[in-house]
Order: sequence, then C-alpha cells, then structure tokens
Amino acid sequence: MSSLIKTLSAAIAASVAIIGLAIGPSTAADVAAALKEIEEHPASGPHGEKPVLASDLGLTTEEIAKIKSMNATAAIVMHYTASDWAKAQMAGQKAALDMLGIKIIAVTDAGYKAEQQVSDIETVMARKPNVMISVPAEQNGTAAAYKRAAASGIKIVFLDQTGAGMSPGTEYVSLVSSDNRGMGKAAALLMAQALNGKGNIGLIPHASDLFATVERVMGFKEAIKAYPDIKIVAEQGVGGPDFSGESERIASGMLTAHPELNGIWAVWDVPTEGVLAAARTSGRGPKDLVITTCDLGVNIAIDMAKNGYVKGTGSQRPYGAGYAEGILAGYALLGKSAPPYVVLPALAVTKQNLIAGWPLSNGTPPPQVVTDALK
Repeated sequence: MSSLIKTLSAAIAASVAIIGLAIGPSTAADVAAALKEIEEHPASGPHGEKPVLASDLGLTTEEIAKIKSMNATAAIVMHYTASDWAKAQMAGQKAALDMLGIKIIAVTDAGYKAEQQVSDIETVMARKPNVMISVPAEQNGTAAAYKRAAASGIKIVFLDQTGAGMSPGTEYVSLVSSDNRGMGKAAALLMAQALNGKGNIGLIPHASDLFATVERVMGFKEAIKAYPDIKIVAEQGVGGPDFSGESERIASGMLTAHPELNGIWAVWDVPTEGVLAAARTSGRGPKDLVITTCDLGVNIAIDMAKNGYVKGTGSQRPYGAGYAEGILAGYALLGKSAPPYVVLPALAVTKQNLIAGWPLSNGTPPPQVVTDALK
C-alpha cells in the first residue's frame, strides 16, 4: 500500500534548500538545483525528530486483512475544513481508512477556535472511536483534551502539530507534516527569481503557534537572506478566522504605507486570496507586484495560470499526507511501531509545472477551471 504514497511523494523539482549560501541562486538551473536539494533533505520535526518519508510507510496484505477484521472506527477532528488543503487532506484520510475497512464515525470543524475543538474532542470521545486523526487549532489550549482522549484509549494521529507536552508512542501515534520549512524556502526562491533578486517585500505570516506555519515563515526568511538586495519592509500576521478578509485589509495597508513594495508573501493560499483582492483594488498590475505563497488551491492556481500576480507556491502534498495518516491509524490498531515524525517533501509549483504539480499536491487531476485558465 506504500505505492500510492510513493507516487504522491515523488518529486518534480519540488523544494528548496539554500542552506549555508552567501548569495542566492541566480539562474534557473541554480534555482532548480536548490529546489531539488531541499526535497531530498526535509527539515526535522518540532522537537528535532528525524524525518521519515511517508513513502517509507507500508502495510502487508496480511496486516491489512487483520485491520479489516477489527471493524474499527475513526474520528477526524479538524481545526477547520474551509480550504482546498483541508479537503484534499480529508480525501486522503478517507481513501486510506476505506482501504483498511476503518469506519469514519465523526468529522468535526472547530472554525480555528481552541475552545470549540476542546468541545469537539469531548463529543467525539463519547462515541469511543478507536482512532482519532486531528490537527490542533492551538497546541496549549487543546492539549488537556487530547491527553484525556489518549488516556481513554483512543489512538491519536496528529497532522502538522501535536498537543503541547504530548509524547509519541504513548500519548499519540505519530505526527505527519509536509516539510513546511522547505515550502517557505521554495516560496522565497520563487519570489527572488520573479524579482530578479532585488526589491522590497511584505510578509503576512500566521499569528499562531502552529508548528507548520511557524516553519514556513522561518524558511522564507532563511532563504531570502541569501538575497541582500531584497528587503522585508513590512510584516503583519493574520489570525483568522476570516483569513481572506483579514489578509486583504493587511495587504491594502502595506500597499498604502509602502508604495515601493514589489512583492508580498502570504502564509497559505486562503490569505493569499485576500492579498490578490487588495492588489487588484490598488491598481497595481502583475508586472509591478509579485505574490508567492504556500499550498496550492484553486483560486491561486487560476491566477498563476493566467500570468497573474502569483508567480509560484511552495505547496504541501495534503492528499498524500492524509493517506499517510490513514496508514498510521492502521499501525496504531496493530500495535505496530510508528516513526514519531513522518514528512512529505515540499512541492514548488509555478505556471510551468502547474498541471503536473496539481495531482502530486491534491491527489486529483487539475480542475477544468484551472486547465481552462492555461489556454
């Protein structure tokens, strides 16, 4: 069963490394080499855990048959489900759980509010699933609830971050994440390439302690340092839950306060939709303002396909991550030892590899609206 994960984790010049470089890559070949380097060397986990590729996970035919005989159940407890990323992630989870005969008995959406997620966890516990697949809306505010779930016997597979202070192998099975630091670096490289190594930029990170998004901004800043003629002149985080609307207001303020701004990076595709709205309202054209981001959703893909503001993204592979989470649910049911940190390489996507990159990220062929935009 690892073949699908391997397919989804295969690279197309997918991420970025720029480790220890004094001067950033300047030619297309240099950039491609840097992208390849980070793909092959994903960053460690939140506590220095060695990254194990999702493609290394696997279950034998006998193990799958044993899992199916258990008639096990699972709950999916999400921080929010309103993005293309979340939909692809859950599609991957469902595909793996269905293959293993694990019935999904609950799917929750906390609207990115810790207090709601605590309530969701308590509600799910009452249904006594064997496995919970979850991403905390907030590490500290949800940890006690997750620990109660673990103490009740529920096996927890985390994605992107864990509850604060929780231990792998005892309180949770494994943490699955994309190489978010590599994704941030990829977005920085694509920004630098589009700006020809010179300009003033603004950053819109996530105003949260979420491991995945903290890693993205760290990766972006690490990579952009290799370009001394690119200056970060504005930075303001977006907290949500209206990530698009809030980012639009932030980006509008940046463009007003810094008319010299040449580029904006936003932490994922939904905030980037707000940046796009602000750019269009400002009257700045795609030749005057470069946008890069992380993740690969429909709306930014359409803009990229049309030679718009978005010049590239350092994307996750959410379908593959979700599939890995389902496989790890199987590990938990078998009592099979699981790596504490499972990673999928970053995926650098531009207009040039958009059609090839879409299924690697989202697990489906690109939507017709995206392919039509390329015509």
